[in-house]
Amino acid sequence: MTFVHEVKRIIALYSPTELRNIATYILGIMLYKFGLELFNGSVVSMATDRFTAAHTFGKLAILTGLNTAMQCVGAILIAPLVKKLPTRTILASAILIFAIMSALLLIVDGATGGRIKSTTPNKQVKYGDWNPNGLFPIYIVAGIAYGMVELIRRVIPRDIVGPHPEKLRRMDALVHILYEVSGTAGAFACSMLIGKFGNNYSFMMTPIFYILAGIVWFQISALSFKSGNSQGADTSLLARVNRAERHPLITYCLGVIEGFRLFLLSILKGCQLVFCHRKYVWLFFSYSVALHCHRYLENIIAPIYARRILNNSGLAQVFVAFSNLGELHGALFVFLFARNVKTPIPWLRLDALLLMIIWVVPFYERGLRTTIVAYRLGACFIPISFGWAAGDVSLSAYIQLSLTHSDEEQDDSKISSLGSIMAFLYSSYIIIYAVVSKFLGDYVDRVVVRGGSVHDALILVGGIHFSAFAFVIFVSTFVPRGAFALNPEVIYMSERSGSSTNEVGQVSEIHARHDNGVSEDITPSRIHDRTRSRVPPTVLDGHPGTL
Repeated sequence: MTFVHEVKRIIALYSPTELRNIATYILGIMLYKFGLELFNGSVVSMATDRFTAAHTFGKLAILTGLNTAMQCVGAILIAPLVKKLPTRTILASAILIFAIMSALLLIVDGATGGRIKSTTPNKQVKYGDWNPNGLFPIYIVAGIAYGMVELIRRVIPRDIVGPHPEKLRRMDALVHILYEVSGTAGAFACSMLIGKFGNNYSFMMTPIFYILAGIVWFQISALSFKSGNSQGADTSLLARVNRAERHPLITYCLGVIEGFRLFLLSILKGCQLVFCHRKYVWLFFSYSVALHCHRYLENIIAPIYARRILNNSGLAQVFVAFSNLGELHGALFVFLFARNVKTPIPWLRLDALLLMIIWVVPFYERGLRTTIVAYRLGACFIPISFGWAAGDVSLSAYIQLSLTHSDEEQDDSKISSLGSIMAFLYSSYIIIYAVVSKFLGDYVDRVVVRGGSVHDALILVGGIHFSAFAFVIFVSTFVPRGAFALNPEVIYMSERSGSSTNEVGQVSEIHARHDNGVSEDITPSRIHDRTRSRVPPTVLDGHPGTL
């Protein structure tokens, strides 16, 4: 009966309009996520099949790396419009652009002679007569649209329910759970559709799902939108031109330029803060390096095993589906045990230890190459992604809480410390991923060309690679002051003895409020902003946002 009363109490928090908007938003986001999994999985599968053996995984690393980097660009391009148009309009428009880009690849393949796998005489995939390098411009532009959608997707929950902490927390938790459920279903469906239609047509439903998501999102009420044309600091680039005489296109271009300027400045400031302070330097290894390992697991190791060992690139999505399950459970565990584990340190150490499970991949059933292997081995991806998700969501929440009360946040700078540190950490991840993935991808390609064992290649790109980074992550958790305990109550986020007590008291007070059910300390919803969607920090309202 207590549970029923609690459910009724939560529902009573929201007005009928808010409940309607939440239901509409969740339906749209589930359609979007399902279509996203179909598109990303198909493109990666197509790339591993169509790129020449001598450059398959080297090019795949570049392709996925550029897509990630372009998400930053997309978020910056859309940011100036957030204060000028209703959020629902921008979100629906951005998803329609994404639909056009996904449909373009289908049109190109069909126009050049490509056919659905099930309609060919030998039931084999028949690609159109187009250069596979054409995947680069399509996937790059798709990355820009991806970044646009993901930025607005993080802004709209606050527009729906307002700044009320509990309402936001409850909504984010529900959205995240259903988002991952849809993502897991989409990944499994992608693998099956690739087997039936081929990876050149397995995402034929993606444009439809995107259009439906755009239509559904457009049904969200206009919320509390107010034009921000009259806002902004006089010192900004936008104020250098007379607003009354400025053409809307000029206004937008100046906003984009200002966004890029602030983003670059935030990276520089974040670099200075991270590498010049003991209290922040460990974040580079615990956040950026850990995120690289997770992305490499899904984007490179899964395709390598599926294409070169199982000889079926579509099975890579089976591994991704199990990885999504791990992410969901990791986020839920952080939420359930937030009162017992009050800092990210134990979760990060668990993440480092669970990365060692990757050693199973090079040695698992070397003589067996059937589909069932993907499902058996895919189960190993659950604990690996569980550890990353738990560490990532708890660390991100702790960074935000700690920096909110740090001395650096008290200045009047237009670039916040929180935004700059997160921007630098995410940019560092992109660089690490690009360099390491290209180097290891080329190594795997050389092994394949020489006729060597892909299992042996996975010992380096999986086992040794992850072990080295796991050691770095584990050691970094002992860098902050107060982190030597097995389960620290608090991390001392100050290096000056005079301010340590004050800052620790502030953070402890935050956790005390959480214990009483007041604080929005750590929620599982944080994970969907950093999982495969991997949205970059952005510049919004003159401040670089966070992941």
